[in-house]
Amino acid sequence: MAGIPAYVPWSLVAERLPLIFPEGTPNRNYCVREMAAKTVFCALYIGAVEGEDRYLGPVHVYRMTEEQAALANQTDRDAYAAAVVKKNGAVPGRRWYADNSREPLRDETLREGLVAVGAVLRREDLPTTSGMPRYALKAAFAALFDPVLSGMALEAAIATFQTTHLSRSARARVSLMLAGAAGSSAGVLVTFPNRETRNLSPGPSSIISKAVVEEFASRFLKQPAVLWLSESGNKVVASDDKLANIIGLKIEADKNLPDLIMVDLTPPDPLLVFIEVVATDGAITDRRQAAIYQLTDAAGFPRSQVAFLTAYQDRESAGFRKTVSGLAWGSFAWFVSEPDQIVILRDGAASRASLSDLI
Repeated sequence: MAGIPAYVPWSLVAERLPLIFPEGTPNRNYCVREMAAKTVFCALYIGAVEGEDRYLGPVHVYRMTEEQAALANQTDRDAYAAAVVKKNGAVPGRRWYADNSREPLRDETLREGLVAVGAVLRREDLPTTSGMPRYALKAAFAALFDPVLSGMALEAAIATFQTTHLSRSARARVSLMLAGAAGSSAGVLVTFPNRETRNLSPGPSSIISKAVVEEFASRFLKQPAVLWLSESGNKVVASDDKLANIIGLKIEADKNLPDLIMVDLTPPDPLLVFIEVVATDGAITDRRQAAIYQLTDAAGFPRSQVAFLTAYQDRESAGFRKTVSGLAWGSFAWFVSEPDQIVILRDGAASRASLSDLI
């Protein structure tokens, strides 16, 4: 086959995958672990690359052996590609994986990992029950493992691939992670809806707070204003006591307040939005919701004028995975990496609705 990629050991693939898929990549572990490196190696080994009409199946990975992987000439590679898809088509040597590794290879490494981020193509013309190989590396992705590429040329090729092939949400997640990692001693500058600015301490919580004020508010509130913004340790960054008094909310710093309180001034009766920012912990739980309701009940606010939001960096973040099970019904969840979307945890206890009513 004229287009078969140059032979590279799987160890080279393993070195480059973390560079191609940096922190913030969705399901990054599925894309950079040893199983992923060996899967990409096998695709390169048999020439399963976009445009070459050859495809990879999990069988090519779990039947690979140490001895076969060391054979670099095209004849051996072509023979392996054809042999292992046959019934009982194992080759001699020390197997990489047992046959029962098919599911993690297919479901995690390929479907949830490399296919999801745009590095691998999947044939859609085969029935889902077909056992025929159906995966191929995108040509631009396969080119990143050219052993001739190195140094600045490799960095430039990786950057181009990330820009043009990673999914929009994947790029957003990566950018967010890089922004958090790049926080300097100067802090994180946030611009309020009234164009005032505040400097927050560097760190992931500040990155999320900035996004809530600048991105969430502009998308989901018609006339937003910040009533309260605090950082860890009860440090009050901003408190608009004048506006809070006008709408009848008494803010006391020693109370169990959330990280952010915003208000939408457009409705005839202002909507108060109580927001918890979660980098690692501290979501809007039932307990937090009840405590805040005590504050708003005492101020005379109907509960129809009160909303609760938990803001996260990303659906892949450790903070979301840790706290999602405790999120309060009747609250919302929002992710910086997907700013146009919002999760509604609808409390249907008061009035039942069919699924069609909710669409």
